[in-house]
Amino acid sequence: MGVNYTVQAEVVDIRSDSHSKDDIFLVDTNVWYWYTYTNASISALNYQITEYPSYVAKAISVDSLLLYCGLSFAELTYNIEQAERKIFNPDIRPKEYRHNYPAERAKVVAEVETAWNQVTSIAACTDILINEDKTNTALKRFQTQLLDGYDLLILEAMDKAGVKQIITDDGDYLTVPGIRVFTANGGAISAAKKQGKRLLRS
Repeated sequence: MGVNYTVQAEVVDIRSDSHSKDDIFLVDTNVWYWYTYTNASISALNYQITEYPSYVAKAISVDSLLLYCGLSFAELTYNIEQAERKIFNPDIRPKEYRHNYPAERAKVVAEVETAWNQVTSIAACTDILINEDKTNTALKRFQTQLLDGYDLLILEAMDKAGVKQIITDDGDYLTVPGIRVFTANGGAISAAKKQGKRLLRS
């Protein structure tokens, strides 16, 4: 069954979009994963490891400003560790993998360091202090915007920085009014087109 997105954001198809030096993008964790992690192709769909890295590279080439959120470090680390564990032996539980195989742990650390160094070398950090006020705001968003906890806090970081554009494959961001979602997610693009929310930039 397909996802029934209720589209509130403007949606841009990155496969046909033109970049501008004036663009400022928050880059979501899934895009950093496909852009920086050497084994991303093992579990990704073909468009994810081709379209997103290409779009990020073009943004860099025209000097668009790319941003990352420190919260992405936690997600990226988790995703890389899980991927490496599954490559090594999917039957080993995460805690066993982390504690019982020091050579594998060293490999995970090296992969994460390499990936995160790439992120921080090409993008600037936008961050938030996660306090009671921010978590209450995120909880309020949670009632109407269909995102997970990480993404709710990333939205708070975007708001703090005054950033309205995000590069992501995550269709959940479509439920957020007042932002632009730059994506190659076919289901998200189709839903946006049907609901009159697809944006064609010149």
